[in-house]
Amino acid sequence: MKKILRIIDANLNRAREGLRVCEDISRFTMPKKSLAGLLKNARHSATRAVLSSKNLALKKLVSSRDVKKDLMKFSDLKRSKGNGLSGVFMANIERAKESLRVLEECTKVIDEAASRRYRNIRFKVYEIEKKYNDSARIR
Repeated sequence: MKKILRIIDANLNRAREGLRVCEDISRFTMPKKSLAGLLKNARHSATRAVLSSKNLALKKLVSSRDVKKDLMKFSDLKRSKGNGLSGVFMANIERAKESLRVLEECTKVIDEAASRRYRNIRFKVYEIEKKYNDSARIR
């Protein structure tokens, strides 16, 4: 059980961090702030999926964490310097989507309802990514 909790903990952190980076890029660089609000809602929803679970708890996730044994904790995303903030946004939205998929799959073992919530969040993030791409094209 501890191993799956470590996977969930790492991916919850990764999803929230990626969404926060995208949220701030949207908030400070885009003319319409609605995208930042959608990203903020997705980030908070990822946390609420754990908080509302009968079988998961943030305290359990944190207690399963073992940063010292995480061999990939400093693996960085490689991206071209020429992509600027748009490249940072796209790398982090990918990071969030992948983490949400892991959360969806791994929480199935513990809490089907949480798994469904993560699936719904993931599809909302797909929509947000499209909105970002559409608005980035018109600028």
